[in-house]
Amino acid sequence: MSRRTKKRIEQRNNTPAYDTYFANVLNTPVVNAKTAESISTVYACISAISETIASLPFEVFKRTATGREKAKNHTLYKLIHDKPNHWQTALEFREMLQRHVLLRGNGYAEIKRDRAGITALIPLHPDSVTVLLNNSGHLVYDVIQHDGSSKRLLADEVLHLRYHPSDSTPYLGRSPIQVAQDTIALSLSEQQHGTNTFNNGTSLNGVIETLPTTTKDQAKQISDSWKQNYSGVKNAGTTPVLPSGAKFTPVSMSLIDSQWLESRQFSVLEVCRLFRIQPTIVGVLDNANYSNSVELARQFVTLTLKRHLLMWEQAINNTCLTNDYYCEHNLDGLLRGDNTNRAAFYQSALSNGWMTIDEVRELENLPVGIKADQDNEEPHTV
Repeated sequence: MSRRTKKRIEQRNNTPAYDTYFANVLNTPVVNAKTAESISTVYACISAISETIASLPFEVFKRTATGREKAKNHTLYKLIHDKPNHWQTALEFREMLQRHVLLRGNGYAEIKRDRAGITALIPLHPDSVTVLLNNSGHLVYDVIQHDGSSKRLLADEVLHLRYHPSDSTPYLGRSPIQVAQDTIALSLSEQQHGTNTFNNGTSLNGVIETLPTTTKDQAKQISDSWKQNYSGVKNAGTTPVLPSGAKFTPVSMSLIDSQWLESRQFSVLEVCRLFRIQPTIVGVLDNANYSNSVELARQFVTLTLKRHLLMWEQAINNTCLTNDYYCEHNLDGLLRGDNTNRAAFYQSALSNGWMTIDEVRELENLPVGIKADQDNEEPHTV
């Protein structure tokens, strides 16, 4: 393949300069996956999404004449449900790839096969993968291995999860961090401003008034002594001793500090918007209460998780399974209501004949079988 015909995609972050009231405190921070993850709200959003998806039951089904059945004998079933490779559990593997998607826009795993089928799914770090479009219009993946050598994988050898591809590179995803770098940069600046304030600022807010006869050198000596003995976190709570005739005058919170606090609160909401997640999910409990917890879970599934779940399912269906099989997440655990609502739902299902007792017991993780049906045949209650 010639240099002219291949398109090489580089993982690069260019943070534009912007003008805020932090400009006098810091230079514009570098925005990348590592620095963005140091922001508590970013970390919380990514953890909420990736940990929830990784914990959901994920199974392979076979299409049948009457509907479907679990394909527990399929080689892929155990890989996505229990153990995808020799050193990871399914939860660890899925959480890792989902974090890669949210931080870097792409998640990759090498698909290992033998004559019997797929034998392992090996995660690949996005920074070690370069996606190329060859002359035939097919994707290939150049991978830098741990020993520094490289190898090329074809499209059917890679499970590729993409998030929000751009028009110019539809075969490569983009993370919210890459798309909204200014928002992340502002949040980093606010975070660093707070760190600098606590590390370098005094524990008291005010000014020292001295006698009119105080010379410039004496004033500098008083200022230096104050910084040495009473500024910084380690000196918090120290009782100040002022020179004779000097007086400490407290001042109210400055406008810049007030703006900083307001901006910090706004940045939390901005980051939540980037990841399409309700602030309550990441610990902002201003409007949280027990009565809306079920609705909150429903919104989390439909507005936040659904796109990611379909991304997983369609990527695996297209790359790892034939038309007779498909994979699917089980959302019952997330969407289940309280005991009273579930009992009413099951009672209606049993009374109207569109569920059996065994099906109900299976949803509740109870043993199923002929004996269970006989024990509960009369009346039809759960």
